[in-house]
Amino acid sequence: MADLNPSSPSRSGTEPLGIKLQARRLSDQLADRLREQIECGVWQPNERIPTEAKLCEQHAVSRSVVREAVHQLRSQGLLQSRQGSGMYVVPQRHRAWQPDLSLLGSMQGVVQMMELRRVVESGMAPLAAERAKASQIKALWKAFQAIDEATNSGQSGVAEDFAFHRAIAEASNNPQFVRLIGYLEQYLLDAMSVTKHNEARRSDFMEQVRDEHRAIVQAIADRDPEAARKAATTHMELGQWRLSEGGWLKSRFKSKAKGTSS
Repeated sequence: MADLNPSSPSRSGTEPLGIKLQARRLSDQLADRLREQIECGVWQPNERIPTEAKLCEQHAVSRSVVREAVHQLRSQGLLQSRQGSGMYVVPQRHRAWQPDLSLLGSMQGVVQMMELRRVVESGMAPLAAERAKASQIKALWKAFQAIDEATNSGQSGVAEDFAFHRAIAEASNNPQFVRLIGYLEQYLLDAMSVTKHNEARRSDFMEQVRDEHRAIVQAIADRDPEAARKAATTHMELGQWRLSEGGWLKSRFKSKAKGTSS
């Protein structure tokens, strides 16, 4: 599909970012295209969309790309599956709330998602400290180590970072947090791609993030809700500061002491 290409470079406002974000995978771009067709009325509410094979043919992509794109739209409440019949467009009145899609891939969207995460994660972490099972704490340490393994092998660590924060949601033992994180997955991956790209350029940033992640898990393992809340909040606040220090944002966050971590 010739026109499914990463957007042109930019670091400001709502214009697309110039680095290769998770949001610019073929499946994400196809999801954007299908979403536009739904919103423009190409497919009416309760109408069945073309089959997987037909979508592959129309957009010149593989079945795996189509499946991932359709999965995204299902998770966003735009499509629903009817057993033995296919995928159908969900009527507007039955659709769940979703973030502003025009901000996906922009720095403004990244900052707004980080602000949302600060509120959500500062609530999840203390609940995890109160409720986490031993197996869930073990899973958190494993997720923490997986980030190291990914970055040490030259990978971005974005997927592993997302899995780490999803593990915190699971450890809260509130299924609504798990659903929220799952629903916001693409937006979170988009923001994490930017923060990881920024942090990879400076070893001190990477070490700070590692220390912050460790502090969150340790507080949960210690059954200390207040320390967990503080560690999660600090992690989000310093993430925004690192973007400012890395030149991604205009100076909007007060300078913090070097090496500060929770």
